[in-house]
Amino acid sequence: MLETIEKSIDLPKDYWKCAASELENKSDVLSDTSVIVVAGGDGTILRIVRVIAAYGIPMVGINMGRVGFMAEIRVEDVIEKLPDYLNDGLRVEERMMLETTVLGPSDSEPRLTLHALNEVVVGRAGVSGLLDIETTIDGVALTSYRADAVIVSTATGSTGYALSAGGPIMYPETRAMLIQPVAAHTGLSNGVILPDYSVIELHAGHSHESVLSVDGFADMELQPDDVVTIKRSPYTTRFLRAHAPSTFYAALTRRLGLENL
Repeated sequence: MLETIEKSIDLPKDYWKCAASELENKSDVLSDTSVIVVAGGDGTILRIVRVIAAYGIPMVGINMGRVGFMAEIRVEDVIEKLPDYLNDGLRVEERMMLETTVLGPSDSEPRLTLHALNEVVVGRAGVSGLLDIETTIDGVALTSYRADAVIVSTATGSTGYALSAGGPIMYPETRAMLIQPVAAHTGLSNGVILPDYSVIELHAGHSHESVLSVDGFADMELQPDDVVTIKRSPYTTRFLRAHAPSTFYAALTRRLGLENL
C-alpha cells in the first residue's frame, strides 16, 4: 500500500518511513516531524503512541484492523483523502492519556513509568485464582476488589477492554478516568468514573502473582508490596480529524455492529 501512496500522492520531499517496531530508533527525526501516518489497527496506533506522545506529533490513522475506533481513513479512501490530512486546516482532536508508575517499599524512585492512551490493568499473571486489589483514590480507600483484574481507563479506552468488562462508553475527548473491575467476585462490581485530577493507587497484595499491563502490553510482573499509581499524563495523543466530532456516535454503532438492532 505504501508504494501505491508514494506513486499517487505528492508527498513532502523530506518524508520518512519505518515499521512500527522500529519507531523508537527514530528519535533523531521525530523532533522535526510534523505529522505521522499510521497504517494498521488500533494495536498499531497504541504502539506508535508509546513512542511519539512526548513529541506532541499529530497522527493520521489508516484503518487496516477489524474495529478501528481510532483510525479515521478507510483503506479504499486513502488516495483520495490522505492529501487533505497532510495539508493545514483540519481539526486536531486531543485525547487524554494516563501516567502509571510502579513503586516498591524500598524504592526511592519508580521502577517503571509509562504513558497509556487506552488503559492500565493490574491482573493475574497467568494463574488461576482471584486477586484482592486494594484501591485508593486521592489517598482515600475505595474498596478491595476481589476480581480477575482492575482496569483504569481513559475515555478512549472505554471502548476497549473496559467495554468488554461491562464498563460505560465515554465520548473520547472526555477528561475523565474509569475504574472498572473484571469479573468481580464480591464487593463493588460497577465502574466508577473519576475527574481527571484524581490519583489512583492499586495494590494487588500477596494472594497471587500479578502483572501490570499498559495499553495491552504486559510490561511488568509486580512484587507483593508494589503500588501502582495512575494519574493524568502530561502528554496527550493528537489525531488529525476531517470529520465532525458528532460522527463518533455513528462510528460507534457501525463498529459495534448495532445498525440493524
